[in-house]
Amino acid sequence: MTVAVLEINGLSVSFDHPKGLVRAVDNVSFSLQPRERFGLVGESGSGKSTMALAIMRLIRPPGRIDGGTVHLAGSNLSTLSESEIRRTRLAGIALVPQGAMTALNPVMRVGAQIADAMHDHGAPLRGPDLADYISDLMISVGLSAGTANKFPHELSGGMKQRACIAIAICLGPKVIIADEPTSALDVVVQRQVMRTLAASHQQLGAAILLIGHDMGLMAQFVDRLGVMYAGRLVEVAPIRDIIQTPRHPYTRMLIASLPSMTHKAAPRGIPGLAPSLRDLPTGCAFHPRCPDAQERCLKETTVPRKVAEGITAACHFV
Repeated sequence: MTVAVLEINGLSVSFDHPKGLVRAVDNVSFSLQPRERFGLVGESGSGKSTMALAIMRLIRPPGRIDGGTVHLAGSNLSTLSESEIRRTRLAGIALVPQGAMTALNPVMRVGAQIADAMHDHGAPLRGPDLADYISDLMISVGLSAGTANKFPHELSGGMKQRACIAIAICLGPKVIIADEPTSALDVVVQRQVMRTLAASHQQLGAAILLIGHDMGLMAQFVDRLGVMYAGRLVEVAPIRDIIQTPRHPYTRMLIASLPSMTHKAAPRGIPGLAPSLRDLPTGCAFHPRCPDAQERCLKETTVPRKVAEGITAACHFV
């Protein structure tokens, strides 16, 4: 059996708030296999980006990780010292941030930012060898070698996002977390960025955790998909299974909201709004919006359970 390269067990993240504790991620568990593409999808506020920051140990007050563990290739990231986790970021696990427009240092050239990251991790390359490596890195993500000498304000949104991918892969990490890498980009540039991410995945052999809310994009890119709702993981399955036979009502309604290429029908939205994480409904958090909700759903909290090989769902009536 293949050993998971990234394993998350019971991860929980809370934020202190004057009106009460907010549990943004609630006892979430999943794993990534080597070279796997795993997607994490859900509405805004479901906890996806908080999950990414928690995996990287980048949660800052008033937030805190108050439960669970994260293992990277057998190493427990939860127990590493601050200096050890800094060395692990980028070299072992890297983040392509959601806001490429603001992720790059505006007063440093792109190549200098990559060199700075490599020097900080003790990379041996210097001088012309380092410059050649950075030029090759630019080309590998679909940019010209001269892009390394430009400032971020000289780049378009898609170029900035690919520059962020170049930084993320510069030290050959085992896992790449891409947090909505196509956010605020037009569809043509979205395709270019996803092709760049796919090429980097093939080149490095790294596992990818893709975070977003675009089910169509997920269907084209990932091998397995996890669906989050109100800070909890409600379904995990191979992408083909989850598209053809979604088990959880929330997943079914997400897929039903997509336009179809095979028959004419108006996309159906999900009624109501996602609940406040500060004041979740009793029982199943989805029951106020669920068309299949019964008395049990109002009282008993759901937990993910195995319903088939490689498939889990958190619903009483799967």
